[in-house]
Amino acid sequence: MIQLRTMLKVADNSGAKIVQCFHVDGGTDRRYAAVGDVVMASVKEAEPRKMVKKHDKIRVVIIRQRKEYKRADGTYVRFDDNACVVLEGKTKEPKGGRIFGPVAKELKERGYDKIAALAEELV
Repeated sequence: MIQLRTMLKVADNSGAKIVQCFHVDGGTDRRYAAVGDVVMASVKEAEPRKMVKKHDKIRVVIIRQRKEYKRADGTYVRFDDNACVVLEGKTKEPKGGRIFGPVAKELKERGYDKIAALAEELV
């Protein structure tokens, strides 16, 4: 459950390290985002001399969340952190070339095939 002002760890090599959510895409009354949802975020910490700089406004997709969520088969899944991947413009393509840590398999179902292919592990 990601909402406004939630700090997210960036799990790719785009240059951003920590981002803060400031808008959940999907309408004016949309309050929360979950795994596979796109949010707008502001970069709070970044590596020097990389693609993404501090204070940039970027689109990210949620790949892990601490709040457990129920799958269709009845199981619950939760992760140790809230993490995201930076997206390239308005597309579903990642900006970085590597993804760190496990990724929820719901991303592949939502059309993020490139992110699922780059991931170390699908959970």
